[in-house]
Order: sequence, then C-alpha cells, then structure tokens
Amino acid sequence: MRLAFWLYEGTALHGISRVTNSMKGVHTVYHAPQGDDYITATYTMLERTPQFPGLSISVVRGRDLAQGVSRLPTTLQQVDNHYHPELTVIAPSCSTALLQEDLNQLAAHSGVPEERLMVYALNPFRVSEIEAADGLFTELVKRYAATQEKTAVPSVNILGFTSLGFHLRANLTSLTRMLQALGVAVNVVAPWGSSIDDLRKLPAAWLNIAPYREIGVNAAAYLEETFAMPSLCDTPLGVEPTMAWLRSLIAKLNAMGAERGVPPLVMPNLKAFSLDGLSAPSGVPWFARTADMESFSNKRAFVFGDATHTVSIVKFLHDELGMQIIGAGTYLEQHADWVRKELAGYLPGALMVTDRFQDVSQLIEDEMPDLVCGTQMERHSCRKLDVPCMVVCPPTHIENHLLGYYPFFGFAGADVIADRVYLSCKLGLEKHLIDFFGDAGLEYEESVAEAPVVSVDQAASVVDQAVDVATSASSAPTSSPAPVIADDGEMKWTDDAEAMLKKVPFFVRKKVRKNTENFARGIGEPVITLEVFRKAKESLGG
Repeated sequence: MRLAFWLYEGTALHGISRVTNSMKGVHTVYHAPQGDDYITATYTMLERTPQFPGLSISVVRGRDLAQGVSRLPTTLQQVDNHYHPELTVIAPSCSTALLQEDLNQLAAHSGVPEERLMVYALNPFRVSEIEAADGLFTELVKRYAATQEKTAVPSVNILGFTSLGFHLRANLTSLTRMLQALGVAVNVVAPWGSSIDDLRKLPAAWLNIAPYREIGVNAAAYLEETFAMPSLCDTPLGVEPTMAWLRSLIAKLNAMGAERGVPPLVMPNLKAFSLDGLSAPSGVPWFARTADMESFSNKRAFVFGDATHTVSIVKFLHDELGMQIIGAGTYLEQHADWVRKELAGYLPGALMVTDRFQDVSQLIEDEMPDLVCGTQMERHSCRKLDVPCMVVCPPTHIENHLLGYYPFFGFAGADVIADRVYLSCKLGLEKHLIDFFGDAGLEYEESVAEAPVVSVDQAASVVDQAVDVATSASSAPTSSPAPVIADDGEMKWTDDAEAMLKKVPFFVRKKVRKNTENFARGIGEPVITLEVFRKAKESLGG
C-alpha cells in the first residue's frame, strides 16, 4: 500500500543512478522488468543538463526465465560497444533479488573486461536512495583512490555533490568562490563531474570537504583512515556557520602546510567573499535587525527534511533570524541520533522521525506554524492549509533545479535563504488583502459588484479580531464552562457566520474556526451562528 503514496526517499536504483549519472564515463545497467528504467524520466524532467542519463535496462522477461536464459550478458556487450564506458555499474532489482540471480556470474559471461564492470550487490528491499548512493560512492573511492604525492599548494577535494542535488551547481559555485578567495585549489569534485581518473587523484589533495551528512562523509572517513587526509564535514549554511567553516578550513590546511614548509593561509578581508568584492559578503546581519525582521521573533517555524538541511535551517532561523522553533524532524532514521545531538536545546519537544508525509502534514495542520521549511511534500501539504512554505531539501520540484545562481551555502546562500523566508511569510498578506478589498477591478463587473466593500478601518478591525481569536485561546480563563458536547466532529456553520469567517485573514482562518468551534462546544451550542461567532470573539479575545 505504501507504493500508492509519495515517498521521501526513492529506490536504491534512484540512489545508484544519482552517483553514476554525476560521473563521466560511467554507465548503469539495471537488471529488471520492462518499465523499471523510469528513473531516466526523472532526470530529463528535473536535471537541467544537456546529457541524457547514462542508464540502460537489461530486461527480465517471463519467457526468458522459463527458458533459463538471461539478457544481462548481451546487454553489457551492447552498452560497452555503444557507449564505451570506463565503468559499467550493474544494479540489482527487486525481481533479480527474488530470483536470486548471480549477477557476478552473469557479468563474467559478457566478454567485457572484469576491470570495467562493477556489480553493486545490495538488497533493494532494504536499502533506499540515500544509503545506496553513499554506499556506491564510498565503494568507488575505495576501488580507485591510489597513493600519490600531495599537490604543491594547499588543495581540497569536494565530496558528496551528486546529480539531482539540492541547488547543486549554485552551492558548488559558492564553495569554490570562497576557496578561490583563500587561495586554495580544488583538486577533485566528486562524484559530480568526475571521472574514474579523478577518483584515482583524490589522495593528492591536502583535505576533504564533505558538507552533506547524507553522501560523502563515509568516503571522507575512508580517505582519512587510509591516506591520513583530514576532513571538514561541517556545513557552511548561514553567516556564522560560514565564518566558522572558513576558520576551521584555514586551521586544518595550515597544520598540514606547517609540515611542508608552506606559508600559512590568512583570512582575507571579508569583502573578498562578496559578489562585487567591494561590500559586505552578506546582508543578513543588518537585515535581521531591521523593523521588518524584528517582527519575526514572534513567528513560529517548523522544519522537516534530510539531516543536513534540517539541522542547518533550524539553527539559521533561530540564531540569525530570531524565529521561534516549534518543532523539527527528519525522514532519515539512520541520521536521527546525529540530528538530535546537533539540535539539543533548539527544540521544545522530541525530534519527529518519520517517513510518512501524512504524519508531517497532520502535525502542520494541528500547529499551523507561521512558516514551514521542508520538502516538496510539505509544500503540497501547506498549500491546502494556506501555510507559507519554502522547500529546503530533497525531494524537490523543477523550481529547485535552477539555471540561475541561488546557493544555500556560504554568505550568498545566507542572503538567499533570508530573502525566501521573508517573502514566504510576507507575500501571503496579499491574499487576505484581496479577500478584504475585492479583486481591485481585475475581474468582470458582475464579480466586482458581488465583492464586499470594506473600509481600511474595518479591515484593520477584522484583522485585530481574527488575531485575537486565533492567538488568545491558550490564555483563556481556566474557569471557562466545561464542555457539554463531547463530539469533536465537524460542526455546522450558518451562512452569515461563514461569511464573517471569510473576512478573517487566511493565515489564521483555520485556527479561528477551530477555536470558535471549541468555544461553542464549551457553551453547548451545536451550530455556529453569527451571534455565537461574536461571543467567541468577546470571550477569547477579550
């Protein structure tokens, strides 16, 4: 039944192909029934690259099974002859796992040299996207990384950037710009844009940068253990985290440089990190102190996503914008302990760990926060609730795979996030202004004639009343009448009460409805009339 719903993580094939599709000269052969190559459509719809995904399918057919034959050897030959890949990764499917086919034995009969084949043996029933992607990348690093001389100048590898990554190219550009300002060379970026030869050159760098908890950290740990390469696994998201990231990077590189007699790196003037080289690198510090942003200290935010972005966004909203964090969660159970540790002291309650988007949607509906930062699924859930939402991590939509420069990392990324938070929360005000004042003459006359005419003073009064009713339920006297109606089902509203409710701003309308119904149950009223609605306002709003 779960297949009927959206999932936060894709299949193991999705994770494998994110790695192989990122690399040059690497192809994936998926041994599965016809139609399971659907993943190619995902890349062609979302990934804005000129290349077609490097994935082929070796079809498993019932007739072939009955005859005791397999198409895999022939498919591997065809792929090798047509694409000439340096490496072909053979991925098992649920079908081949059930059939218990020996993919290594089948691949050996293809005639393709063994060194150009890799069977990535995992259980597709138990392994999902993130674990599959990180596992494959780590295995590739173990297979090809070779001992060699270090570069003469300070250099780094950037690990974990993969196809369909969140704001991938913009984040990578932000990191490389900061490295250039420091005078640090980039040895290899992997797996994004790398080749097999690039993987061999990984140990030549002085240090590994792995900013994503999900992919790259295990590969960096292997390189550190095997080749004594230090790692920097912090995420430079936000102004202060970026400053800390730069200081840590300089310290680690200078420690290695001291052993090699290389002059130490120094932190340049912060203007060197700005886009124009002349101004402050980020406007967030002063913007957060403006009158508009000071009001955000009362706004309530909920964050849900992968491990990296959940931790980073919670800290950014709380530490740099002063927002109130009412909760956070992740769909990655394997990283939940790390998230809990990182967010100790930030959350009012327990971390939410679930891979059911319906549970997250229900929590949002119950809490009605002022802002939700989540995935594409939360964006859909919030749309029907009229709750402002910004997507901050995968799974994503086409709008998160942009041609322009919209990083989340670095100083420029802090500006982008602050802008999105502000606009997500503020632009919703336009909708309730239209509700108040009509369509401003943009529709036909008959529609305009039906729109209620409301003065500015009346509108302000309605807003004040709505906010009073929405926010003061928790402060109502404890001596309120005990409920005499136990049924918590949907209550009936008269037409005039519904009309009055529609004048309430959309962003508190649901909360006003809920509080009014609770009040009506408390005084034994089975139907919400205009008079009951007014009594609720007087009782709850004073």
